[in-house]
Amino acid sequence: MGRSQAVPRGGGGEFGPDADDTGCTVLHVDMDAFYASVEVRRRPELRGKPVIVGGEGPRGVVSAASYEARKFGVHSAMPGARARRLCPQAVFLAPDFTAYTEASRAVMGIFRDVTPLVEPLSLDEAFLDVAGARKLLGRPGEIAGLIRRRVAVEQRLTCSVGVAGTKFLAKLGSTRAKPDGMVVVPRARELEYLHPLPVAALWGVGERTAETLARLGLKTIGDLAAAPLGLLRSAVGEASAHHLHELSWARDPRRVIPEQVEKSIGAETTFDVDVSDPTVIRRTMLALSGKVAERLRHAGQAGRTVSVKIRLADFQTLSRSRTVDVPTDVAREIFELGWALFQAARPGERIRLIGVRVEGLVHADGQPRQMTLGERDHGWRDAERAADAVAARFGRGLVKPASLLRGDGLRTDGNGSAPRGEETIEPPARHNGRA
Repeated sequence: MGRSQAVPRGGGGEFGPDADDTGCTVLHVDMDAFYASVEVRRRPELRGKPVIVGGEGPRGVVSAASYEARKFGVHSAMPGARARRLCPQAVFLAPDFTAYTEASRAVMGIFRDVTPLVEPLSLDEAFLDVAGARKLLGRPGEIAGLIRRRVAVEQRLTCSVGVAGTKFLAKLGSTRAKPDGMVVVPRARELEYLHPLPVAALWGVGERTAETLARLGLKTIGDLAAAPLGLLRSAVGEASAHHLHELSWARDPRRVIPEQVEKSIGAETTFDVDVSDPTVIRRTMLALSGKVAERLRHAGQAGRTVSVKIRLADFQTLSRSRTVDVPTDVAREIFELGWALFQAARPGERIRLIGVRVEGLVHADGQPRQMTLGERDHGWRDAERAADAVAARFGRGLVKPASLLRGDGLRTDGNGSAPRGEETIEPPARHNGRA
């Protein structure tokens, strides 16, 4: 059981928006069913219906589920086949991480209008330190309300906010506030709020650790707080015992650290059926390279290292990378390097997954980005930027490499030949745990 499932919902009453927020300068803002909500925003006819993002194909995995779908037991990371059994009437949609990244950038912009101290955890959640914003914008609870209103009006999305004196309690608060609510944990009532919760609500307590603690009679955070440290050490080890004991007494000294630059941007796809056809793999890599390049340009970044990830049918994973002198944000250059790496790896077996990633990122502005791959100074980059402009005006998919325009009846969906299309993008995230 994850923390989001372990923490009871309900953000009203004595820990609602009107609670005493003196000294509660840490906010945790978490978008509600973010990927699904972005999809519903551009498809209003889906509002009120169960929507599942991802999970298509025999190996599909659910990326996100609307609250209507969650009522049937569907949740992220669940195999798509199980999600379909639980909720056969759900609308399944392929992920569009470019759209989610754009929405995330707009939401984070609202956060930064409030305070420069914004620490994103993923595309859809962040910690904020609003101590410096109180003179201008009011109490922390008022600032949280302002953020929720702006997100709703400007982005037509909803979010849940936890307001507390520490990161840990703010995160617990936002989880309990979902969906579309706010929880304030007063400094004077932290233990009253914390101790009745199950131990699984603590960071660092997974299913196995919770079972271990339950065998010792430690079912709530209050039970754990009252337990002798020696008992905890024997159960979970020295480091974990100290960590859990501190959290159980609401002690969390971590500060909000402003966003760090992204370290890499990548995309990958898992095939419905293991493949060995080099034409299929080549087309898929070309499509993935296009996605990565588009995201680099959109973020104003370019990278010097191109890497490929190859997962074989037996789940063995191979990785190869190459670093060049001049950074790039051009799909053709990324593809040529990636394809050379793939050929050099000589996997020689059926492939389950293929991925492309660019690392060693720098700001693209003012950078000499053209690689020495025999390309002209202008051409591919100009064409791809023109395609970006077309996509911005008319939508993606109208312009693509000719090799992806197929006439042999195989499905591409913009991802090559018959892969499922599950893909990942690495945001500037440094923490786990999503509500």
